[in-house]
Amino acid sequence: MHRLAALTLCLALGACQSPNPYRAESAPPAPGAAGAVEPGVYPAAPRDYAGYRDWAWLDDRPPGGGAGLEAGQVQEALSAELDRRGLRPARPGATADLRIAARLELEWRIRAYEDYYGSLAGYYGYGHYWDRYGAWGAVPIVRHYQEQVLVVHVELIDGADGQRVWSGSGEASVDDGQTGRAKALHQAARRALDGFPP
Repeated sequence: MHRLAALTLCLALGACQSPNPYRAESAPPAPGAAGAVEPGVYPAAPRDYAGYRDWAWLDDRPPGGGAGLEAGQVQEALSAELDRRGLRPARPGATADLRIAARLELEWRIRAYEDYYGSLAGYYGYGHYWDRYGAWGAVPIVRHYQEQVLVVHVELIDGADGQRVWSGSGEASVDDGQTGRAKALHQAARRALDGFPP
């Protein structure tokens, strides 16, 4: 028994004397060492959307009018939607957390709907003369029409690093008249910023 213990101890001491296969040049660089982190290898840190408090127009150029709407109406609609999300206009001369770019488009869309007016209702049972048993019916008519829609495109850009942090588009049907266009503008602006902050 003593011989076995002595043999095990000799083998353990012999293993300690053998050369180390792990050398300094084969080890990976330590974290934080110069050149250890390559750009693009690690994902970017998540953005803190709660840190965005105020905004200003990109390049100090507010969006102009268009689609029969005045520039003031467009700016007011977007400002109201940003305000609903807790973002306030930046003080004059201060650096804003976010820069806002927006544009309007008026487009035509072709819509389709099924018209059941005048089509026969489905029937299942005996025929008119009680001589046949079966089912029959009619296919609805598909009708098309053109609809004018107002589309609002919005981009939110980080004021510090210039990276785009959000972009969205929203659209709404345009009714005739100035009141209908203003209502469509507010709906489209709300839809363009739906989901912000993520």
